[in-house]
Amino acid sequence: VYIPVNIVQRMAAHPGWMKSSWRTLRRRLPVNEVFIESFRGGDTATGAELERVKRFFQAQGVQTAGGIAWAGPGGHGQFRSLCYTDPGTRAMVRRVSALTARHFNQIILDDFFFNNTKTATDIAAKGQQSWAQFRLRLMDQVARRLVLAPARAANPKVRIIIKFPNWYPSFPGLGYDLAQEPKIFGEIWTGDETRDPKITDQQLQQYESYEIFRYCENVAPGHNGGGWVDPYDVRYVDRYAEQLWDTMLAKAPAINLFEYTDLLRPARPGQRRWKHQRTSFDYAALVRRCRRRFGAAPLTADVADDALRSMDRLVGKLGRPLGLASYRPYQSSGEDFLRDIVGMIGVPVEMTPHWPAQAKTVLLTTTAKFDPGILARMQRALASGQNVIITSGLLRALQNHGFDTLDDMRVTHSVMAVDNYYAGFGAGAGQRLPGAGAPILFPAVRFDTNEDWAVVRGLAHGRSAPLLLMDRYGKGELYVWTMPENLNNLYRLPPAVLNVLRRYLCAGLPVRLSGPAKVSLYEYGNGTFVVESFRSRAARIRLQGAFARLQPLSSGQLASGKTLRGVATAGGGYRYNLTVPPHSYLAFQER
Repeated sequence: VYIPVNIVQRMAAHPGWMKSSWRTLRRRLPVNEVFIESFRGGDTATGAELERVKRFFQAQGVQTAGGIAWAGPGGHGQFRSLCYTDPGTRAMVRRVSALTARHFNQIILDDFFFNNTKTATDIAAKGQQSWAQFRLRLMDQVARRLVLAPARAANPKVRIIIKFPNWYPSFPGLGYDLAQEPKIFGEIWTGDETRDPKITDQQLQQYESYEIFRYCENVAPGHNGGGWVDPYDVRYVDRYAEQLWDTMLAKAPAINLFEYTDLLRPARPGQRRWKHQRTSFDYAALVRRCRRRFGAAPLTADVADDALRSMDRLVGKLGRPLGLASYRPYQSSGEDFLRDIVGMIGVPVEMTPHWPAQAKTVLLTTTAKFDPGILARMQRALASGQNVIITSGLLRALQNHGFDTLDDMRVTHSVMAVDNYYAGFGAGAGQRLPGAGAPILFPAVRFDTNEDWAVVRGLAHGRSAPLLLMDRYGKGELYVWTMPENLNNLYRLPPAVLNVLRRYLCAGLPVRLSGPAKVSLYEYGNGTFVVESFRSRAARIRLQGAFARLQPLSSGQLASGKTLRGVATAGGGYRYNLTVPPHSYLAFQER
């Protein structure tokens, strides 16, 4: 649990409140470590205050570590960083780093270790560099000279952790360096807070609580110490539980809960249209337990305890996470959070900063353009038998920069309003897919007939719009996946269209899901998998694989021991028809 500096100061000044609040929290949630913050927004704890709070928790048998949030003062409700080109600020950072290290052998940096100021000194120091170039170099220098060096001088045993936040598409522009900072600091933590996708402006998708941890795990294998979750900006209490579940499904070894006093607040149910249904998070049962045990309504800590305990019964049975390999180079951006949207349409994704040479299929988005050798990588992969799926955004970025060495497909300036869909292969009419709906805007992709084939296409007032184009190259297959103008319109595609897309995206994975969007699939190397619905109504889905039986695993309130038998399919394998309750998860073992 993280304790911000203003709460640290309150604890130091009011030991009675510190004792009573801790007594309340520890009865509801087993906490084994606290991060005691020394600085945030210009507010600094004294050494005496840090020591007083640290000794209290150590006396309770709790591990203690330090925390620093390098947030600037003010900001008028907007996050504001420190100005690291200001001499006074640089001296203060050295002083706080040394102060904190004198009291703790481990320190975590909250996700304000970035730069967004454009002061006169910043502009002068930047010179002719781009803001991204300037800030990446600046923050690496700040890490080494202003944070680590003075901290180690004060305490040679100190270990400093950097927490990377949830807004990873913007990292390069604000100075977060995924290529160097994991090496500079040695350990990272991951911000898994996804909150609510509608009432927040960050475009965060629920699946990101899983996917960003997996990406950071591939950035720093074995050095990704844990996930970080908060209870903010949610319309219903289940959303907090989901963030905790998904962090555990990503195989995080630890979770940090932000922050101490939020855990002591009442847990309001929010807008739960599914409140009368049996779901993985049972708010009514939690209320009854808390009234019976504590004589009071549940707190946020009780929600965390319930979510973690229910998933704890399952997560140890899961193996190594599997997914559609997606290469995202360091210092790249574009088609923000698209992979998280792909995860939300039932395709497990394993994002990595390194080319996944062993994967059967590789997904590339616009971010791949930041690799100057991307076309050569694609050519080698296709020639060796890998399938490469690129988005229309990446095609647009590469089509005037050598893509014609692979194919002559091009994204045009036209946009098409698609309201009907077809699947097929080769010459002919194809098969009309059910589920025509309101028009969705797609860019028009030009291709050479009889070389490239539209395996999925839309219809816009009688004109064909390719949505998934295929061309054979070497031993592999090259696909161009046309993205809607609004990426979130992938959720509006009819289930029949998503089912065909999944057939290509999930090639090589042991399980494939059919059904509506906003149902996610998590697959693991030991024959286990989890299905999680983020829908507000029950979702009817189909699972397909080579396994004749499924053994349900413990899954919170929905545990079942009955073995499911599959129905053989004409193309080989077996299918299972299931219903997933709203905001719930089901887990299975292949047999």
